[in-house]
Amino acid sequence: MQRVGAVLIDIDGVLTVSWEPLPGAVTALERLRERGLRLALLTNTTSRTRNSIATVLAEAGFPVTADDVLTAPVATAAYLTERFPGARCLLLNSGDIGEDFAGVTVMGPDEEGVADVVVVGGAGPEFGYAALNRAFAHLQRGARLVAMHRNLYWRTASGLDLDSGAFLPGLERAAGVEAEVTGKPAGPFFAAALARLGADASETLMVGDDIESDVLAAQRHGLTGVLVRTGKYRPETHRAASGSPDHVVDSFAGLPGLLERLEG
Repeated sequence: MQRVGAVLIDIDGVLTVSWEPLPGAVTALERLRERGLRLALLTNTTSRTRNSIATVLAEAGFPVTADDVLTAPVATAAYLTERFPGARCLLLNSGDIGEDFAGVTVMGPDEEGVADVVVVGGAGPEFGYAALNRAFAHLQRGARLVAMHRNLYWRTASGLDLDSGAFLPGLERAAGVEAEVTGKPAGPFFAAALARLGADASETLMVGDDIESDVLAAQRHGLTGVLVRTGKYRPETHRAASGSPDHVVDSFAGLPGLLERLEG
């Protein structure tokens, strides 16, 4: 690749776990800032708004603002506004992302009528039988299916927790539809981050703990992928992956050293 000019960084499992900074992550991000690199935090997290994420990270010492954060909900709202203007959307998601869904018509939990779009975000207690069956009913009536991501699980302080990618295939198969994905690994999500930074794919790294959605997906779109062995990383998943990462480091703390080797 040409000289590194920009870095896209996943948050959960790379910078933090359960929103607590991983060892050396704050210092590493500060060093990237000192190098003058253009940075964007690219996350499929659907439990918080981008402002909330930026606030939590800044309070933990990370040199970031809301302008540095691009989330799957923000990308999804833009997608819905462009592709389905005025649509009534049934949102199945754990967490309050209303601030990032401004302009999108979201049906209430007891609201009658037919949804135009079923939107699946991140999993949590809301993913019970009644909620999934309600979504299934709307899909049978012709609603489109939009998913913020296909993540199977994420890492918490107590271990791995199931995510919506574990439920999405069941909805697709039962309703005979295929979800349109708006977050990682969708190409437009990476393209939006590059456009925001004014960066070319050939000069940009994507750093993530999900080998398929973060790293290999980015590589398919011309970016250089860096896999970290933290967060949801599992050796067996690495071995069974559909391709090989361009680079592997033990943690985000090792990224400045990798940059020095690449540019040395």
